Amino acid sequence: MAKIVPFKAVRPTRDKVCLVTCRSYEEYVNAELAAQLDFNPLSFLHILKPAYTNQETVSFEKRYKQVHQKYEEFKNEIILVKDKKPAIYIHKIVTKTQSFIGIIAGTSVADYCNEIIKKHEDIIAFRVRLLKEYMRYSEFNTEPVLMTYPDNKTIENWIFNCTQKLADFEFSTTKKEIHYLWKIDDPLEINWIQNIFEKTESLYIADGHHRTEALKLLSEENTDTQKTSKNHILSYLISENNVKIYEFNRLVKDLNGLTKEEFMIALQKNFSIENKLQQPFQPSHKHQFGMYLDNEFYSLVLRKEKEVFHSALDSLDTQILYKEVLLPILGIEDLRNDERIEYLSGKQSVLEVKNKIDQGEFEIGFILFPSNIGEIKALADANLIMPPKSTYIEPKFRSGLVVYEL
Repeated sequence: MAKIVPFKAVRPTRDKVCLVTCRSYEEYVNAELAAQLDFNPLSFLHILKPAYTNQETVSFEKRYKQVHQKYEEFKNEIILVKDKKPAIYIHKIVTKTQSFIGIIAGTSVADYCNEIIKKHEDIIAFRVRLLKEYMRYSEFNTEPVLMTYPDNKTIENWIFNCTQKLADFEFSTTKKEIHYLWKIDDPLEINWIQNIFEKTESLYIADGHHRTEALKLLSEENTDTQKTSKNHILSYLISENNVKIYEFNRLVKDLNGLTKEEFMIALQKNFSIENKLQQPFQPSHKHQFGMYLDNEFYSLVLRKEKEVFHSALDSLDTQILYKEVLLPILGIEDLRNDERIEYLSGKQSVLEVKNKIDQGEFEIGFILFPSNIGEIKALADANLIMPPKSTYIEPKFRSGLVVYEL
């Protein structure tokens, strides 16, 4: 059964929180990153990129140690302060279109090893090693692994009751999001919610597979039995009906030497094709795909005789597109490393697919219908792995809001 633990978080002071927290480092384009670092001395980005001021090029180990050093400076300057009592935290994010609310706590590395915490994505070993070394030298983690739990009215009511008091944090971001954070440090409350989660059979990783695996390796290297923090994973636990899943659309640079006519003939063997002309097209159900080629949109529907699936993976739209189009027709074998294919989050308009192709960098685009949480759970339960870039999942957490020390 799933175990959760409280911890003493390191957090910005209430008056500085809106200046300290930042989006994940990878989300910033260079100009935006430079502006944040130049004009906001309190940004957590100064911890994540400590060599910025001197434009240093340093080894991974030295850079990671600099991250730790800068982190300690923020603590010494009382920008970041450690809570005095172990707590569990409730975090709410309100965007222009929806809201997310979940529980920040430690989950068990042992539960991950024993498949109580389940995964659905493959990992890149090199990236996992880098993350492990990063956390080993920096000695903290500030990006929770997003995990879902089955809808639970008891937990929902508990969260509602806890959030009726004034939030410890309430702040807005330049992305027009509002963030709230409540600290729950009453031992009776914590024990109660721990008992509820112990009745939960499984937790499912929605986002953060590499970080989870890196923390597992870090835990295996831990020889100090007193340092139990390395046996837990900073996690954001959210009801499975509260996550938002977007698709990743595919952009391909060429038709693998085929003419348009030859490509369409090969496509017709497995798909019913309808020309939508200039009308932008978005799939409305599973096994239907959008396609943009030669200034026209198309609807592709998998033929009924091809709907013979032997596993949850076989029925996944990203796998169907790979097995029926990308691999046999376009010759793309490695979805992660082939330079001929790129991915575009479904958060962006389908017109962005059109624009990128019209600009000449790509020749064809495929628009997918988003997966759902049921498909993710079915794959995880069967120990199957989704193809790369199958889902873009929200919410996304802000760095520096809650820091878990290792």
